[in-house]
Amino acid sequence: MQAATGDRLHFPGNVVGVPDHTAVILEAGGEGGPPYRVRYEDGREAVVYPGADAWVERGAETSVTGE
Repeated sequence: MQAATGDRLHFPGNVVGVPDHTAVILEAGGEGGPPYRVRYEDGREAVVYPGADAWVERGAETSVTGE
Protein backbone atom coordinates (compact mmCIF):
# COMPACT_ATOMS: atom_id res chain seq x y z
CA MET A 1 0.00 0.00 0.00
CA GLN A 2 1.35 3.41 -0.99
CA ALA A 3 -0.06 6.74 0.21
CA ALA A 4 0.89 10.38 0.58
CA THR A 5 0.02 13.27 2.86
CA GLY A 6 -3.55 14.37 2.19
CA ASP A 7 -4.79 10.99 0.98
CA ARG A 8 -7.70 9.37 2.82
CA LEU A 9 -7.35 5.95 4.39
CA HIS A 10 -10.60 3.96 4.57
CA PHE A 11 -11.14 1.16 7.10
CA PRO A 12 -14.17 -1.13 6.83
CA GLY A 13 -16.26 -1.83 9.89
CA ASN A 14 -15.47 -5.49 10.59
CA VAL A 15 -18.18 -6.03 13.18
CA VAL A 16 -21.92 -5.91 12.56
CA GLY A 17 -23.21 -2.48 13.53
CA VAL A 18 -19.79 -0.80 13.37
CA PRO A 19 -19.64 1.64 10.46
CA ASP A 20 -16.68 2.10 8.14
CA HIS A 21 -14.36 4.92 9.16
CA THR A 22 -11.96 7.23 7.37
CA ALA A 23 -8.78 9.06 8.34
CA VAL A 24 -6.67 11.68 6.57
CA ILE A 25 -3.00 10.79 6.22
CA LEU A 26 -0.82 13.41 7.89
CA GLU A 27 2.49 11.63 7.38
CA ALA A 28 3.60 8.48 5.59
CA GLY A 29 6.49 6.18 6.45
CA GLY A 30 9.48 5.59 4.20
CA GLU A 31 8.69 5.67 0.46
CA GLY A 32 4.96 6.20 1.09
CA GLY A 33 4.44 2.95 2.97
CA PRO A 34 3.21 2.32 6.51
CA PRO A 35 3.18 3.30 9.25
CA TYR A 36 0.90 6.26 8.63
CA ARG A 37 0.16 9.09 11.06
CA VAL A 38 -3.53 9.85 10.54
CA ARG A 39 -6.30 12.09 11.84
CA TYR A 40 -9.76 10.53 12.17
CA GLU A 41 -12.97 12.42 11.45
CA ASP A 42 -13.52 13.03 15.17
CA GLY A 43 -10.11 14.76 15.53
CA ARG A 44 -8.17 11.90 17.14
CA GLU A 45 -4.69 11.23 15.78
CA ALA A 46 -2.93 7.87 15.67
CA VAL A 47 -0.15 5.90 14.02
CA VAL A 48 -1.60 2.98 12.05
CA TYR A 49 -0.43 -0.05 10.11
CA PRO A 50 -3.55 -0.69 7.99
CA GLY A 51 -4.70 -4.22 7.31
CA ALA A 52 -5.30 -5.79 3.92
CA ASP A 53 -8.94 -4.66 3.94
CA ALA A 54 -8.08 -0.92 4.14
CA TRP A 55 -7.82 1.17 0.98
CA VAL A 56 -6.46 4.58 -0.04
CA GLU A 57 -8.38 7.36 -1.76
CA ARG A 58 -5.94 9.74 -3.41
CA GLY A 59 -6.04 13.39 -2.33
CA ALA A 60 -6.61 16.21 -4.81
CA GLU A 61 -2.91 17.08 -5.08
CA THR A 62 -1.64 13.49 -5.32
CA SER A 63 -1.35 11.97 -8.78
CA VAL A 64 -2.72 8.55 -9.61
CA THR A 65 0.79 7.11 -9.81
CA GLY A 66 1.71 8.56 -6.41
CA GLU A 67 4.49 10.69 -7.89
